[in-house]
Amino acid sequence: MTRFIIESTAAIRKVAKEFLKQYGQKRIFAIYGELGAGKTTFIKALCYELGVNEIVSSPSFAIINEYYSDCCGRIYHFDFFRLEELAEAFDIGYEDYFYSGQYCFIEWADRIEAILPSGTIHVHMAADDTSARILEVNE
Repeated sequence: MTRFIIESTAAIRKVAKEFLKQYGQKRIFAIYGELGAGKTTFIKALCYELGVNEIVSSPSFAIINEYYSDCCGRIYHFDFFRLEELAEAFDIGYEDYFYSGQYCFIEWADRIEAILPSGTIHVHMAADDTSARILEVNE
């Protein structure tokens, strides 16, 4: 397990850059955490570090947002919070995304745990007593 600490919102890009240095060769990232843990904010920082120039926002209602980076091509950002059944992930064609070789950042991954590909990087986020964010990463 690797641990990262985000002391403030100003430090998030630095942590995202460090995270990508260590795990950037991987493509599927399952992000876990309570509401307000900072999942979307961290994914925004990762996307910007990967060269996304457009606005990165939570796909809460759309379930998936697609971004583009000159260096990495397509980047997929999922939010499965509203999923009621695993079958809904099949309905959106998750396999096309997860097995595309492109970056996939998945919020509320616990809702689709059964279909995450092997090799998925699991990132658990939580706030500590000082409002810093703790990231624990498992391969």
